[in-house]
Amino acid sequence: MSQSSSMTLPSGAIYDYDIIKMFTIASMLWAIAGMAAGIYIASELAWPVMNLDIPEITFGRLRPVHTNLVIWGFGGNALIATSFYIVQRTCQTRLWGGKVLSNTVFWAWQAVVLIGAWAVMAGHSQSREYAEFPLADNILMMIGLVMYALIFFMTLRKRTQPHIYVANWFFSAFILATAILHFFNNIQVPYSFWQSYSIFSGVQDAMTQWWYGHNLVGFVLTVGFLGMMYYFVPKQAGRPIYSYRLSIVHFWALSFLYMWVGGHHLEWTALPDWVNSLSVTFSILLLLPSWGGMINGIMTLSGAWDKLRTDPVILFLITALAFYGMATFEGPMLALESVNALSHYTDWTIGHVHSGALGWVAMVTFGSFYHMVPRLWGTKLYSTKLVFVHFWLATIGIVLYIVAMWVSGIGQGLMLRAFDQYGNLAYTFVETVAFLHIPYIVRLLGGIFFFSGTVLMVYNLYRTITAEKQEEVTRELLIPNRAIA
Repeated sequence: MSQSSSMTLPSGAIYDYDIIKMFTIASMLWAIAGMAAGIYIASELAWPVMNLDIPEITFGRLRPVHTNLVIWGFGGNALIATSFYIVQRTCQTRLWGGKVLSNTVFWAWQAVVLIGAWAVMAGHSQSREYAEFPLADNILMMIGLVMYALIFFMTLRKRTQPHIYVANWFFSAFILATAILHFFNNIQVPYSFWQSYSIFSGVQDAMTQWWYGHNLVGFVLTVGFLGMMYYFVPKQAGRPIYSYRLSIVHFWALSFLYMWVGGHHLEWTALPDWVNSLSVTFSILLLLPSWGGMINGIMTLSGAWDKLRTDPVILFLITALAFYGMATFEGPMLALESVNALSHYTDWTIGHVHSGALGWVAMVTFGSFYHMVPRLWGTKLYSTKLVFVHFWLATIGIVLYIVAMWVSGIGQGLMLRAFDQYGNLAYTFVETVAFLHIPYIVRLLGGIFFFSGTVLMVYNLYRTITAEKQEEVTRELLIPNRAIA
């Protein structure tokens, strides 16, 4: 079978597409594994007997496996793949460092995810949100991040274009912030190979952890994937970004504001009021650049709205932006103390997280893969109809999921705050748990819809990858960088 693994540059050199292919395939495989784990733990919440009395597959162990596989396995590999693709094409230069270094990053990253998942299932956990992997594994991740950063920034340094396209600014912020967050959240004192203690304690430890936890959402699951959006939306639409000036304002505002908002996860705790007030204030301000970026992406389609009817890839990308806008409106709202008093410790928060994770992160990644994979392998997309089917499976799944979580979360909050005429709690905790059963079944159904769409995408892209290369593949023109290259 003949396949294309590179594209010739004007200078006669070629882009390195092989490493991008490896990260892309790994991302899709981890997506299947991570989402399958999510389906299983959702069934465990609806029917606890699904634990089967096996410690390794109980909800408490599988849940961090699910979150870390989709964040670092699916999301991490997707970010590295797309950033390597975009930085080469917008800088019109080959990846720095050669195959040995890039392959080392690839295998190190897969080892981090695999070892971490095994360790958590075996009971070795830091018990820190989105950072459950043991210290030894996180040290390996830090080494991988440094090597990844070296390749990316040295490629930027040797670019042949004077202009740094805005997508690369977002990827740069994602890489730097992730390394900083990862370092400080893992300042630990080890007492065995798999176990360690944080040097912080009490409220300081909680604040450090949520400084990390929320900024991981901010700089990995938001800023990193905005790098995808700023390249693939204009490319797929065949139009320049709506406002380059707005994209720069979007970048700097997000980079400054996000670092301050982690404290809103600790409202109604021992967190000092001044830290809480600071976090809430910056959470509200964060709405402005977030919606500015959403509008910038959606308005890129101005004059080409008909593509929403005919191009399912555009449909994925624009719908992702819509969910990005919704999630970034809901986040600041949940940070308000009066709303947080109802939502805190309820499934409303879970619904909010998944409206961003499924609606924004996954959908923009799916759209990016549908655009990128045929170009990497020099083939045509196997089936556009299957892309439409995937879109509707994913959209229905997201709606079922988040509506179920809104119902269960708001219901939980109201029941836990309800009092009878004597001033006693109107409901016991067990009654609130019983109330959750039906919403949890609906949430599981939504997850199955979404997972089915992902499996369909993997099949579609597998057939795309394995298709015979066409005799004549139309090569994309290298459009000048400051437009939509």
